[in-house]
Amino acid sequence: MDIRQLARGTVEWNRIERVVRTLADRYGREDVRVEFLEADNWLSTPCVIDEEWFVKIVSRQNALVHALLTTGRNVGAFSSGTEGFFDRFDTPREMVEHEYEATRRMREIGINAPRPIDAFEVNGLGVLVLEYLPEFKTLGETSDAVVAAQAGELFEMLATLHDHDMAHGDLRAENILLRGGELYFIDATSVHADRVEETTAYDLACALAVLEPRLGPREAVSAALSVYDPETLLSARRFLDFVRLRPDHEFDSTTLRSEIEKAADLGRQR
Repeated sequence: MDIRQLARGTVEWNRIERVVRTLADRYGREDVRVEFLEADNWLSTPCVIDEEWFVKIVSRQNALVHALLTTGRNVGAFSSGTEGFFDRFDTPREMVEHEYEATRRMREIGINAPRPIDAFEVNGLGVLVLEYLPEFKTLGETSDAVVAAQAGELFEMLATLHDHDMAHGDLRAENILLRGGELYFIDATSVHADRVEETTAYDLACALAVLEPRLGPREAVSAALSVYDPETLLSARRFLDFVRLRPDHEFDSTTLRSEIEKAADLGRQR
């Protein structure tokens, strides 16, 4: 069995049936069609209902795994020279309510994200209902040319978050969707609202880690500089080694750090 499947666990079928019945009742449907997704996901059982709703079913085991991952991330932040800034959730309901609220706030400030529809609890399971976005690709599934064309927009979206004292907190290629020529953010995690400087630097490090293998370090840094000033970009350096240790990022942190430092030096000379 894949380690992610083992960590995610299996939700009993009768409990899933109860979730589906509850959804049908809440939205006045006599019957619904459910398609379960083979998603590489530690933290929920995802499915699509009536090709209209994207639903995440979150169990207590998912909440436990999230708490363990959050502890590890905070240890990583500490190793980068700052206190941990990731929030943890103790229950499945807290997890889905956070993602509902984070998605609502992103849309409120003008960032593309699936429309949040509902978040509730059924028999100890957290249930998040979002608008289903058909015919999308993750950024990891697109060509290098498309990634290059969208890199500026990616940093503009991040800057909009940061200008509103928000952060994504889990930026990786799988959480950036491309649909109809536009980028969408999904799966934002929770970070401390009073740690904007650190969370901005962390988001930037993650975005550069996404782009460096596709564009090369110089082009990735250049895209960031089209939106962020050199000093803000320089702050991302301290998180590069932490981000590199994560299994969902593979990039050359040494050359990327060098390009960031060169850009900062040039910025100071101007």
